[in-house]
Amino acid sequence: MADTAKVTSQRQPDRPGPAPADGPRPAARRSAVRSLLRLWPFVRPVRARLFTAAFVAVLASCIGLVIPLVLKWLVDGPIADRDPAGAWLGGGYLLLLGLAEAGLFGLRRWLVARPLASVEATMRDSLYRHVQRLPVAFHDRWASGQLLSRGTTDLQLIRLFLAFPLTFLVVNATTILVGCVILLVQRWSLGLVLLAPIVPLIVLCSVFEAKYAVAARRAQDQVGDVTTVVEESVLGIRIIKGFGRHRSQARAFRTLTARLRTTELRKARLLAALWAFIMTLPELAIGAALVLGTVQVADGDMSAGTLVAFLSTALALVWPVESIGFLLAMSNDAAAATDRYHEVLDEPVADRDDTRRSAEHAAGAGPVPGPETGPGSDPGSGPETSPGDGPRDAPGATGLAFHGVTFRYPDAPADAPPTLQGIDLHIRPGETMALVGATGSGKTTLTALVPRLHDPTGGRITLDGTDITALTRDELRTRVAVAFEEPTLFSATAAENVLMGGEGTGPDDLVRALRVAQADGFVDALPDGRDTEVGEQGLSLSGGQRQRLALARAVVGRPRFLVLDDPLSALDVHTEALVEAALRQVLATTTALVVAHRPSTVLLADRVALLSGGRIAAVGHHHRLLRENTEYAALMSGAADGASTARGEGESVR
Repeated sequence: MADTAKVTSQRQPDRPGPAPADGPRPAARRSAVRSLLRLWPFVRPVRARLFTAAFVAVLASCIGLVIPLVLKWLVDGPIADRDPAGAWLGGGYLLLLGLAEAGLFGLRRWLVARPLASVEATMRDSLYRHVQRLPVAFHDRWASGQLLSRGTTDLQLIRLFLAFPLTFLVVNATTILVGCVILLVQRWSLGLVLLAPIVPLIVLCSVFEAKYAVAARRAQDQVGDVTTVVEESVLGIRIIKGFGRHRSQARAFRTLTARLRTTELRKARLLAALWAFIMTLPELAIGAALVLGTVQVADGDMSAGTLVAFLSTALALVWPVESIGFLLAMSNDAAAATDRYHEVLDEPVADRDDTRRSAEHAAGAGPVPGPETGPGSDPGSGPETSPGDGPRDAPGATGLAFHGVTFRYPDAPADAPPTLQGIDLHIRPGETMALVGATGSGKTTLTALVPRLHDPTGGRITLDGTDITALTRDELRTRVAVAFEEPTLFSATAAENVLMGGEGTGPDDLVRALRVAQADGFVDALPDGRDTEVGEQGLSLSGGQRQRLALARAVVGRPRFLVLDDPLSALDVHTEALVEAALRQVLATTTALVVAHRPSTVLLADRVALLSGGRIAAVGHHHRLLRENTEYAALMSGAADGASTARGEGESVR
């Protein structure tokens, strides 16, 4: 399955894309603080409420530190003096302080709930829009499950960090600082005893953070791998059941989940070890302070109220100190999630250089003439026209032309030949060119270059004399429509899937497109007609029905240029004949490049280009090539031998 190849490539450490799930990132790891600071652009719009929430939480925490001082007054005053009225008054003070602390913490939660939901939504929207703008080459090497986990699990970790650890790292640090000052003021000798564990705790936390960050990143990458396998299993359930592979898929899934379980257990062990030390050292310090304080009270060097206040303050600091462990853990989880999120956002989008290229083109070059006499043109076909050809050229139109186009996939081995080499081909305005070649010859790759799903690594492509790189992708794709051999439909109605092919199209365009694709009959027979949900990937339809809807989507917008990658391969002979008859009318008014494997599809074209070994081997009319080119004749007869296959050796089957 296609996504399986993505997972395989994704786990190769020498390729770009996500890190291998069974090892740390090959690139240098950012510090957690630097990673988390990258969230600031998303947090900035709601910073006022977040700062207010942090201030409220600090105020609530400081109120908690006032309670021990009230206890000191209560013990040394009303209780020592046996004053019931003063004791009730002190109890009232404690109750008010407790209610104030609880109310302020509740206010903090209310302040952060709405803005953080907005931050998460904004980040998810930014990720989705960015992924839509990334080139196809990015999606070729990234597993879809890794992208899904970044848009779901990782963003939840980030939101959780902004809601709790971010605030309480500040709150607890402030509480510990203020509490330490109070302890030293009350009794500096006992305060130093309680502060003794600080240095070992700092060293321990730094060691923990380094180890936990690696485990957190590994776990999140493994979650992406598990997500990928689940997605593949759901989308490929027919293959799994058809070949009885459910057991092997289950074993593969168990292997990934066992690996994830091991990583999560390592995280738990690290956190447990840290928490054991964080809880033990302060408790030992409190025990030592209690013994020393009791001796000083017995000797009369310190009042009982001071000891009670001192110990109450120390106990109030236990939670802020003990929480350091899981706050650091959650912060490192969020830092790893932030790194993973920005790995996608840092990928350069395909359109960043469109404006620059448009300016360069306008400043330095005019329209580029078509290569009528180029190496890929047919020497004997320049003046030839089909019997029905008329003056179909629009004023200034020169059609679709490839000028010395070379293409190599980014992940291809360095010593492998390019997939396409020196392609020179001219499709005149209003002409239909059939592209024929053996499997692996580069036909699909060549058609993908026209709408810039990939960019050539050499040469250029022009539409009516304009270099396609001088057009923004939005402009280009309003002129060029595509239909692929493997049709992709979305979880939407049949009408919505078709109308996706053109902006501003309406019911009349829909009716025409369905009629051209011979899809009106089966669409009207669906339970809700055109408003029927076709389901994920359109799997509720047959392969031929999906292909006809994809063809209707390609022609609904009446494009000036049409690129069809074997659009009729899944149709039966009768339906194919009907579609071809209707398609001729569309092709008569557009410039088209059609990948063809069947002679019936080739006959739709005015001329034929033979692609062999990544090069244009011949261009001419169908009957002429049948007579003069043995490779073409073999392909059309279905008896292609090893000679034609050998010419495609070393190329990727795309």
